[in-house]
Amino acid sequence: MTSQDWLYRIFVSRRRWLSAVATLILCSALALGVGYLLSEFGPLVAGAGMVAIFVGLWMLRDIEVAYWAVIGIVCLLPFASFPFDVGFTPTFLDAALGGLFLVWLLQIAGGAQTEFVATPLGGPIMVFILLALGSFVFGLAHVPLALGFLQYYIRHFGEVMLSVALFFLVVNTVRDKERLRRIVRALILGAFGAAALGAVLYVIADQISADFVIRVLSALGRFGYPAGPGVLRYIRENPELPMRATSTSVDPNVLGSLLNLTLAISVPQLFADRPIIRRRYLVPILGVMALCLGLTMSRGSMVGLGAALVVLATLRYRKLWVILGGALALMLLLPQTQALVKHFLEGFRIQDLATQMRMGEYQDALILIGRHPLLGVGFAGSPDIDTYIGVANVYLLIAEEMGLIGLASFLVVMGVLLARFWRTRSLAVGADLEPLWWGLHAGIIGALVGGVFDHYFFNLDFHHSVTLFWLAVGLATAATELIRGCSAGRGETLPD
Repeated sequence: MTSQDWLYRIFVSRRRWLSAVATLILCSALALGVGYLLSEFGPLVAGAGMVAIFVGLWMLRDIEVAYWAVIGIVCLLPFASFPFDVGFTPTFLDAALGGLFLVWLLQIAGGAQTEFVATPLGGPIMVFILLALGSFVFGLAHVPLALGFLQYYIRHFGEVMLSVALFFLVVNTVRDKERLRRIVRALILGAFGAAALGAVLYVIADQISADFVIRVLSALGRFGYPAGPGVLRYIRENPELPMRATSTSVDPNVLGSLLNLTLAISVPQLFADRPIIRRRYLVPILGVMALCLGLTMSRGSMVGLGAALVVLATLRYRKLWVILGGALALMLLLPQTQALVKHFLEGFRIQDLATQMRMGEYQDALILIGRHPLLGVGFAGSPDIDTYIGVANVYLLIAEEMGLIGLASFLVVMGVLLARFWRTRSLAVGADLEPLWWGLHAGIIGALVGGVFDHYFFNLDFHHSVTLFWLAVGLATAATELIRGCSAGRGETLPD
């Protein structure tokens, strides 16, 4: 029995007293909740609370709504938290992910799902989770005894592990083509919304009124966002240098990592016979997303996207080389892009302060890994007074926290994913899901390459980025399973 069946039986019961009591309880709870929010926090928070209640009830009826809620928060309100404390301050993403897992568990309990799908990635991912748990426990030995820090450490580690476990939810609930299409479409539209907002706010701040944009973004302070002039970001934090787009992602590199992954997913739709978004809308959507990525000045994300598109152009969509060549020529020739070109050149030559600091971080990370090579130092901090956890490289960060064994387990997971991608590519030719399948794997490739320069896809402080990455891994695996299932149904021999 599904979660919506339970609700239906209660509210449409033949026993009128049961329906009346259930309705009365629900209405009373809504009235009390809205009244409390209005009196304590004002109409803005009360309105957000009403929307959250409505979406929560809708999620119980349809698990796809829970997916949409997670995607919407990841793209548009990644750092939003509730304006109250329950021992800790829960975030919007905590609530959305919790709702998504709750609906899945209700489906299992009600018999809507009777089998568990693991896929060949399931085992390596479980090993990775167990090693992370081991490093977490090991790291408790040098966690400060302050209760607040310990709560922070446990909570954020739990959030990251829940996001990794999202893989299992996805492969068990996305088992038909249309659901996969709808979820990926929601992801593209969510990223487009973030990009459009980022581009608009950038133009207003740069050309019309920076104070207006500061006030708009500072209004999110009620939901845990930073406020004040610091919401505007510049290269090297110098207002004399070009501004960088942030949208509602706080950090331009965080926004860049979102657009890196989602642009790589979206581009193959240009070559699809039946794109998930009509081509006349898809082209401007991609244009806005690419423009906003450029405005972030996020070099690592651009390199990651470039690598993903080169893979697509080399292995499947040769016409993409024309688009890449044109985009590169425009970037090199247009006067408006010369600041970006200069920013890139300074990075390659290790001339700017940000790149020099990253090189220092890499050296410090190698020292820490050299002292604790096998299991790392955990997720809370280094036991050595002269070293620290934190480096703009996801692989070195994993090695710091989980050691070389943990890094190897992560690389095994990615290796199995990419090996299945390589073996399945011949089966994907001509399939309905082919552009979607290529795009999802290209997005992961872009994220992995971007991870050489950034750390967001496995960082306790960026829960939404970890969620985005493992959502993409789950969707890519679900697409592979659907393609292999269709091929098996036609009697074709599947590669190992």
